[in-house]
Amino acid sequence: MLRKLLFPNMYVESVHHIDIDFLSVKGIRGLLFDLDNTVIPRDADVFSPQITSWFGELQARGFKMCVVSNNGPRRLQYLAGPLELPYVCRAVKPRKRPFKRAMEIIGTSSGETAVIGDQIFTDILGGNRLGLYTILVTPLPGKEYWATELINRRLERLVIRRLKRNATAGFGEVE
Repeated sequence: MLRKLLFPNMYVESVHHIDIDFLSVKGIRGLLFDLDNTVIPRDADVFSPQITSWFGELQARGFKMCVVSNNGPRRLQYLAGPLELPYVCRAVKPRKRPFKRAMEIIGTSSGETAVIGDQIFTDILGGNRLGLYTILVTPLPGKEYWATELINRRLERLVIRRLKRNATAGFGEVE
């Protein structure tokens, strides 16, 4: 039971290592992104050109996207607004409601939606609770929220060790 809730369907080094063709074949049409340390360092205030280009490629391929973040509306509007990415702020992940709201916004169901994030106990747990396809990425370097580093990352290291041991059981790329 714990494994089902905490293990992602895919574990990759960064969002750039996600096999978009594979997601398309699986029927994934919607992508819900965490923001901080997934697509942008927490202490940065602008997306990298590579991420901006990647979002454009995803949109061109027909993916519907939404940012689901525990951040407040000001940071999300500043970052996601210029790219016309919808967002759900103050999500309090792993609650189900923000993920459901994001799927309503982009018009996808749980069977055709993936969650992409850097934290097991927020992004992966929240997505798995709803039966979404979950993708864990290695956190981007940079400053962490103090509680994330103190609590979540320590517990995550235990789960990730087990995940890596079981990588041959079909959990995607493990780097």
